[in-house]
Amino acid sequence: MRHSFWKLFRTSTFRLSALYLFVFVLSVGAILAYIYWNTAGLLERQTDETIRAEVQGLADQYRIRGLTGVLDTVRRRSTDDSGSIYLLTTPDGVRAAGNLVSVPDEIAIEDSGWTEFAFNVKTSTGMEPHRARVYYTELPGGNILVVGRDIEDMRQFATIIRNTLITGTLIALALGIGGGLLTSRNFLRRVDSITDASRSIMQGDLSGRMPVKGTGDELDRLAQSLNQMLDQIERLMRGMQEVSSNVAHDLRTPLTRIKARAESALRSGAQGDFKAALEQTIDESDRLLQTFNALLSIAKAESGQQREGLQPVDAAVILNEVAELYEPFAEDQGGTLKTEIFGELDVRANRQLLAQAISNLVDNALKYGETPVTGAPEIVVTGGIEGDDVVITVSDRGSGVAPEDREHVLERFVRLDESRSKPGNGLGLSLVAGVMKLHDGRVVLEDNEPGLRVKLILPRRQVSDDDQGELAVASPV
Repeated sequence: MRHSFWKLFRTSTFRLSALYLFVFVLSVGAILAYIYWNTAGLLERQTDETIRAEVQGLADQYRIRGLTGVLDTVRRRSTDDSGSIYLLTTPDGVRAAGNLVSVPDEIAIEDSGWTEFAFNVKTSTGMEPHRARVYYTELPGGNILVVGRDIEDMRQFATIIRNTLITGTLIALALGIGGGLLTSRNFLRRVDSITDASRSIMQGDLSGRMPVKGTGDELDRLAQSLNQMLDQIERLMRGMQEVSSNVAHDLRTPLTRIKARAESALRSGAQGDFKAALEQTIDESDRLLQTFNALLSIAKAESGQQREGLQPVDAAVILNEVAELYEPFAEDQGGTLKTEIFGELDVRANRQLLAQAISNLVDNALKYGETPVTGAPEIVVTGGIEGDDVVITVSDRGSGVAPEDREHVLERFVRLDESRSKPGNGLGLSLVAGVMKLHDGRVVLEDNEPGLRVKLILPRRQVSDDDQGELAVASPV
């Protein structure tokens, strides 16, 4: 518990709160100090101005009526309970008039000026110490004149302001530290929950996720990003497990056949059996190599290793080349392969991979796109612009793919029941999906009514004048 408490002081939240509190208290203290000094200075100036006015009035009395006029004025004003202090003494220092008993020790008779001193004031509760600010001067006849004000109320007011300033600062510090600790505690609790979840995941529980409070703050956004990353990792791990299982399953059959043929040839001992076994072994090996090459191509495409090979490409040229390559195969099966290309299809792509993805779609259409009536494939390859995208479509009139299977067929080694009689390894559409991921595009499978329509949607590249030469190099004449 003690360790957890001290850990709060080491959090970045508490440090930021402490820094903000320090700046806040410093700025507020500076403002209050400025107000205090200006208020105290104003009161002092007003007191000094009042004293100067009274001294000037008594000086005028002295010029007009002489010492008698000053004496009468001091006696009259001394009876007022206004906080004023007066003292008029003879040249010998004996009090002649005023409410001050004697000349204070703080007054230097040799010169006139300002001073402050303590004196006692009689109240209903007894004698109270007060503070006075006075101006003293020596009159021409040697008489001493002292005029001042009781500044005890002003001092108490200044003390109240000073104490309020100190108390407010201490309260702000206490509330700031408490608020910082409370904020740090909540922040630390959420960080600890994220840490606990990450430890659980590191220990092998890939189903664990970072807690999300739903507040939408930075910790929630971080947790959501981490959860998305964990979802992707879990999908990759699950895909890797499925691939491992499928590879083991799909390779077991050809390897078993290779072993069986080799054993049969050895048992027979005939030269002809050896040759036939070797030929069949080579055929099986070629199919195995095709499977491994397809898996490697998919892995490279999905990992983005070939992203540096992206360059300006006119996809219309690739479509024409693929259609020209596969059109004789369609005619050999008694079918047709038509192309409908609308203008230039400018994309940034890996030419070889994009051509391979389109070829895979056309090859699938040749295998599984026979029309139920004629038994021959009818394939249409189109390319056009839709908004900011280039859309390449390969359509056939075959049996199609059920809506619930359309996402599933994009996975590795997936072959539907009706396609198992055809040669293949279930990696064609997986490679197409991997290529689209590399190009920031997507694959969409739709119903062609009847048949299957596969769309490759790629971001359209805006061609500038500087790209014309680059396009000319990328696209063959």
